Amino acid sequence: MTNGVDLTQVAKALAIGLGAIGPGIGIGLIGAKAVEAIGRNPEAAGPIRTMMILAIGFAEAVVIYALVISLIIK
Repeated sequence: MTNGVDLTQVAKALAIGLGAIGPGIGIGLIGAKAVEAIGRNPEAAGPIRTMMILAIGFAEAVVIYALVISLIIK
């Protein structure tokens, strides 16, 4: 214990916090590029939307891994 702060609490916070930053940025970029692509070619909205949802799912998996690590540290 250091000045009333348990280092495992800091480790949990860093694990989930840092583990969510990258996917958060990635999901924002995926959404922005998908909207841009649909704006350029509206006929391809279906396949673009499908690929966007798939990519967002993969990015969310990284956050889930970070959550699991955070819970393991607990």
